Amino acid sequence: MLTGKKILLIISGGIAAYKCLELIRLIKKQGGSVQVILTKAGEKFVTPLSVASLSGEKVFTDLFNLTDETEIGHIELSRAADLVVVAPASADIMARMANGIASDLATTALLATDKPVLVAPAMNVRMWEHAATQRNIETLKSDGILFVGPDEGDMACGEFGPGRMSEPAEILAVINESLSEAAGPLDGKTVLITAGPTHEPIDPVRYIANRSSGKQGYALAQAAYDLGARVILVSGPVNLPLPEGVEVLPVETASDMLSACLEELPVDIAICAAAVADWRVETPANEKMKKQGTGDVPDLSLRQNPDILHTIANHQTARPKLVIGFAAETQDVIENAQQKLKSKGCDLIVANNVGSGSDVMGGAKNTVHIVSHETVKDWPEMPKRQVANQLMALLAEQLESK
Repeated sequence: MLTGKKILLIISGGIAAYKCLELIRLIKKQGGSVQVILTKAGEKFVTPLSVASLSGEKVFTDLFNLTDETEIGHIELSRAADLVVVAPASADIMARMANGIASDLATTALLATDKPVLVAPAMNVRMWEHAATQRNIETLKSDGILFVGPDEGDMACGEFGPGRMSEPAEILAVINESLSEAAGPLDGKTVLITAGPTHEPIDPVRYIANRSSGKQGYALAQAAYDLGARVILVSGPVNLPLPEGVEVLPVETASDMLSACLEELPVDIAICAAAVADWRVETPANEKMKKQGTGDVPDLSLRQNPDILHTIANHQTARPKLVIGFAAETQDVIENAQQKLKSKGCDLIVANNVGSGSDVMGGAKNTVHIVSHETVKDWPEMPKRQVANQLMALLAEQLESK
């Protein structure tokens, strides 16, 4: 079954494109999700509307779509999937794949992907048997591209022989087989992630919090899951869709978050991305606090909240192999992050500037600095999902070396 699996389906030109509508239905029936790139030639055989109606997702057609590419769409599409499927794979798109040509959205995504690729060829028998096509097939196979079919039978052109695209059920079986064999770099590992703000009650209707949206932590959870990890996301109150395949533990306060994290130890990696409130009201009121009309304000006695990052990083019996903290700073970003790295006892700090003029909190993009005990690496501004992908790839490498 494909529950939680993401398929990027590239539909190129060919009469067999109509079979992809059934393939989408079968993938969805098994619990998978399908995003589709429809080539210009593919649009001659199936429409974006029919594909979108079955997939339930936006259909992508244009490499130079301004809205999509501001989020570096071809990169995100190619790497957010667990498997890329090209069906039907025409002689033309296979030739461009074999020669590394990126002339449209489909071939650009194929060149940018770091995920397994499965092709289901479909073409006239003479095209299939041509020496150029056979050379391209050998090149693609040597590059690690997977194949299903083609089958032998009657062609739409009236000829008979190999070149018919495999039936959707057969392609589905190979998709299942491919995904069951593809182990990500975090396969068998457990990643614990905290995300979002905490809400520290003042009274039943008021609380102390911050502006964290939880977007970066949620993106990290999805990226870790996509690399094969079991992911436990301890989330403060946010307004975000739940990541697919991730175990989400909702909490309210810093104390709740710490308790939830400690119950999940041991884990391989702990990422403390939540913006935990530093203080809480010592004794929250049981009833709503009322203005008295005198101009007096309540005297709120604050206490420091537990330090989740420090507690996990210095756990005596179940410290994760890697502990990563986040530092949202408004000044002296690198210096403060380096100090936090030392005082907390963690392995890395991901630092960013949330000062005046920044829209990092609540925004779609982030500019981070990866601070270790040896180096500081400055990453350019990029979508939070891309930050998550790069960070999880880095952590997977570091975990393997431990």
